[in-house]
Amino acid sequence: MGRLTGKVCAVTGAATGIGYAIARRLAAEGAHVGIADIDSDGAARVAADLGETGPEAYAARIDVSRADEVDGFVTGVVDRFGRLDAIVNNAGVAIAGSADALSEEDWDRVVAVNLKGVWLGMKYAIPHLRAAGGGAIVNMASVQALVGFPGWAGYAATKGGIIGLTQQAAVEYGTAGIRINCLAPGTIMTPMNERIFRTAADPDALIANWNASHALGRFGQPDEVATAAAFLVSDEASFITGTCLRVDGGLTVLGPTGEAV
Repeated sequence: MGRLTGKVCAVTGAATGIGYAIARRLAAEGAHVGIADIDSDGAARVAADLGETGPEAYAARIDVSRADEVDGFVTGVVDRFGRLDAIVNNAGVAIAGSADALSEEDWDRVVAVNLKGVWLGMKYAIPHLRAAGGGAIVNMASVQALVGFPGWAGYAATKGGIIGLTQQAAVEYGTAGIRINCLAPGTIMTPMNERIFRTAADPDALIANWNASHALGRFGQPDEVATAAAFLVSDEASFITGTCLRVDGGLTVLGPTGEAV
């Protein structure tokens, strides 16, 4: 029996990377998992893979910035499995640009996906979590909400907004039995970061630099974030809400000389 046997969870941005690792971990813990992604083929493939080794999964193609599509996904999960116990709002985009260089179009897109998408996931999940007598929400923030990284104005702003929204909602819905937390990953080896390495002028130097920016001397793997997400969703985190859990290998505590503080 897994920690989530009999539970129903939804994960956005679950076709690849951190979202896929989270969906796989929740399924391994016994949950039925709703898989949402803008990549319809990827979402369907993940759902099929999970269903082969665990409880049935459900897949939907959605753009998390569109209210009707998020509503339809959450409703579809409930229609398929009869309830909703947790949602992990993971979908996001990383669009680089400093405050004076980021285009309005790129600003609007990163805000729509990263921040509005999290809000919509919460908006449409909360009524179902209330109906189930409570549940859990995990939102995906980033260490970029906590420390400055040059060239990422829009991304950092949205991730900071996610922390604020998480804390506000945790206060508002706690008495309904809904726990709301967020994760702040450090550098994680995702397909997005793999593309950055492939296109870098000196990939080995970039990897070494990123490793050195973490107190543990390395960047993380998606499964390490998934472990934290599964904990926050589970009853083992029953007295944890309004928290931003850093899964960052010590990135945010590493001093400027490279020594852990």
